[in-house]
Amino acid sequence: MVIKEVNLFHVRMPLLEPWITAYGSQNEIESLFVNLKSDEVEGWGECAPAPLPLYNTEYTKGAFAVARDVFAPQLIGKYISAPNQLQSIFREFKGHEFARSAFDSAWWDAYAHKCDKPLWSLIGGVNQNVAVGADIPVLPNAAELIDRVRKAIDQGYPRVKIKFNRHCGVQMIEQVRNTFPDLVMHIDCNSGFTLDDVEIFRSLDQLDLKMIEQPLGYDDLIDHAELQKELLTPICLDESITSVNRAAKAIKIGACRWINIKTSRVGGLTNALVIHDLCMAKNIPTWVGGMLESAVGQGPSIALATKDNISYPCDIFPSSRFFGEDFSAPEIICSGKGQITAPATSGAGFNPKMDFLKRHNLATATIKKAR
Repeated sequence: MVIKEVNLFHVRMPLLEPWITAYGSQNEIESLFVNLKSDEVEGWGECAPAPLPLYNTEYTKGAFAVARDVFAPQLIGKYISAPNQLQSIFREFKGHEFARSAFDSAWWDAYAHKCDKPLWSLIGGVNQNVAVGADIPVLPNAAELIDRVRKAIDQGYPRVKIKFNRHCGVQMIEQVRNTFPDLVMHIDCNSGFTLDDVEIFRSLDQLDLKMIEQPLGYDDLIDHAELQKELLTPICLDESITSVNRAAKAIKIGACRWINIKTSRVGGLTNALVIHDLCMAKNIPTWVGGMLESAVGQGPSIALATKDNISYPCDIFPSSRFFGEDFSAPEIICSGKGQITAPATSGAGFNPKMDFLKRHNLATATIKKAR
């Protein structure tokens, strides 16, 4: 495919409720949509870093700027027949994994359309029906938390993830465990703690959690390895895994026993697939995480979740979980209790609603070869 045109959209998407984590509270999400056009096909990708650099160093306005000024101009007129070619074009530039991922996803969507295959099938997926879990933000008290967990169980979700920060207290998680002794659950700390908090984690270690996700610094490996030595509960790394190289180092030093793969955090589906295969070779189980994207952004995550080393219900959400109406179509729905089915149509399976992109637009850009 020769890339003839790139269209960028920076949009703001309101949430149904505040999303509260260790790194703050969000009432809305900002996304970058990337559209790649060739003479034959076109594809869409999306990334949704936080509006401010709170999850990691990236934020959406910055992603739009680097997409417009750096990445998109590199692609115009280039023939790209394989995903590694796109990654190679961007290789000299440092960082900006989220922005890279949106281009990578758009290429995969276009390529799957060209091959007339569903993306999940094209990448060798084996489980079209994907197990998904429930995620619960930080809540003010144990009663509300227990109520939300009960609703998730009643809806048939096979596991529950609870956002955890310094205001929660171990006691809240203990009350959940006492109320639901057989529940498969874990907590997500979003890098909100340090090694000075080891006693908190020793207390959590008694609560039969499936894992403790990203307890320490967003860019740390060494301290996680130290903490893992202190705990029976597996540590799962999320924010710390930004590349294949980082994943390999984390495994080598024993910084974790699980890895959460987010396509946007590692620079795209291309890199995510390599990390998946690396983890499988090293006997490290994986699962798929996501940001609060529309269905376009979740499309590559759904495809990745069909792979054979995905060993835990994933963070892939029905559209109604976060949005009054999804910015993309078709909306993601549960095809069964705690289950989402990967699309059978060609491509990643989703396209943005252009009227939504225009209505909620913060910035747009079109990059194409000058005549």
